[in-house]
Amino acid sequence: MRTQSDLALIAQLQGAIDDCLRDHLADDRPLAILDFPDIRNCGDSAIWLGEMAYLASCRKRPAYVSRMRDFSPEALERAVPDGPIFIHGGGNFGDLWVSHQDFREYVLERFPHRRIIQFPQSIHYRSEARVEQTARAIARHRNFLLLVRDRESKDFAEKHFDCEVRLCPDMAFWIGAIEPDAAEFPVLAMLRADLEKTGEMDRSAYPGLPIEDWITESARHVRVSKAAGAASALLAFKPEEIRLRKLDAAAHNRFRRGIRQISRGRAIVTDRLHVHICSLLVGRPHAVLDNSYGKIGRFMAAFSGGMDLTYRASSLDDGLEWATDQARMAAAA
Repeated sequence: MRTQSDLALIAQLQGAIDDCLRDHLADDRPLAILDFPDIRNCGDSAIWLGEMAYLASCRKRPAYVSRMRDFSPEALERAVPDGPIFIHGGGNFGDLWVSHQDFREYVLERFPHRRIIQFPQSIHYRSEARVEQTARAIARHRNFLLLVRDRESKDFAEKHFDCEVRLCPDMAFWIGAIEPDAAEFPVLAMLRADLEKTGEMDRSAYPGLPIEDWITESARHVRVSKAAGAASALLAFKPEEIRLRKLDAAAHNRFRRGIRQISRGRAIVTDRLHVHICSLLVGRPHAVLDNSYGKIGRFMAAFSGGMDLTYRASSLDDGLEWATDQARMAAAA
């Protein structure tokens, strides 16, 4: 059950986001956002919607957006000749998800005289050579603002990169509190199956426990939502507005799917950062296991730890025991 302290945390983190960004949106110049997350992961869509919600609160709307695969430097320069260029936030700064880092460094190289702002990221490198490559790209640019989601990332960036670095909460908090759908069962396990998963698990050891991830989607539903979003902008006769509404509609579709999914459990066990964040937004108790390199624990230490809704579990069994107790209390309330 959500409490006033939970709502106060959301408001506090929104204030911290505003403190980091407001000075960069003070004038009337248009802006761009690059690396739209046209992927199945609902967490990336939550970040995008938080970014858009924050910009809307500042009476801003991007004049140019793109995915990595359809980015056009020439189209960006036509739509945003001198305003700031934002890069979508998340957990891909480093060499674990290398295509995003390649794209980020290309943008820095392609626009050496433009203000580029990285929405909040977590940093993780495995290769010292790649750290040095990123450092060179940032040093050559000289006008890069890097927002990071935990103190370890801030310390790392300040040690290795010659740019302004600020600690900033994840943008998904700007979505604000959400009313959940009705719960269907006591405990839901939302566990990664990708490069960041906590570890291997024997699912047969937990009969009756729903174990899911939120990267499965209906391609048809996403296509329909994109078409509806694009159609809503046709009267504007502006290709960039059509593109923005198309992509924004896909993000809304994915985010709603994720909220419906986690709402099904009275309590949740997860190793996904944005299941943790979205559970706070909907007011669901949840036990948290860290991802493969400590991203969630680092984020919680900086911003969201110590809340009654959240429990740092030492193991899956520990998390399930806590979540089961929470579900029992919620059902009795």
